[in-house]
Amino acid sequence: MAKRLASEIGFRFLDTGAMYRCVTLACLRKKMDLGQLQDVANLARQVHIEIFEDHVVLDGEDVSDAIRTPTVTTSIRAIADNVAVRECMVAAQRRWAAGRDAVTEGRDQGTIAFPDAECKIFLTATPEERARRRVSQLLELGVNVSYEEVLEMQNQRDHQDTQRESGGLKPATDSIMVWTDGMTEDEVLRNLVAIVESKRPPEMKPTATHSLQHKPYLTPN
Repeated sequence: MAKRLASEIGFRFLDTGAMYRCVTLACLRKKMDLGQLQDVANLARQVHIEIFEDHVVLDGEDVSDAIRTPTVTTSIRAIADNVAVRECMVAAQRRWAAGRDAVTEGRDQGTIAFPDAECKIFLTATPEERARRRVSQLLELGVNVSYEEVLEMQNQRDHQDTQRESGGLKPATDSIMVWTDGMTEDEVLRNLVAIVESKRPPEMKPTATHSLQHKPYLTPN
């Protein structure tokens, strides 16, 4: 939805979660101990990440599907909890967004990365609805998982994210909560566009950044 919103209003789009997934995948491939915080942070500074509209490239390889597998999902917490990695990623996000009209997507966008964003939206749904959607996404990628497995993993991750000291899952105090249960994608999009338009000044500044707490080029270092 963040990507569709960006396209609809003519802004650039950044999926920040893909950055953490790339670091996770790189660590898993090197069989690193994710508990070695400094080693992981050093790797995060070294990897070369490119985020395009339709795919993600890690060190020259298209990893758009590889970073969405359950193996990466179950390991990403150790990466996302690494304070040094988060600082590296947030700094890269801010550099990318500087001077751009942008929609960014991620759990800490409205609270940590872009606290001064002009429009903050906390997009959510009930756990059951989110799990159902995720199963459909994975099946399209050829990943065979059960609804119960996805729901359990999702609930565990949500609990962990709400307890995270750095970049925890919580809406910004000035964010707008949008529940999407029972809504089609087009209905959600119309809702989001209306919210953004209501926040736009008559003449939007060229450096405006809009964060959604749900051919760009990006590298952490």
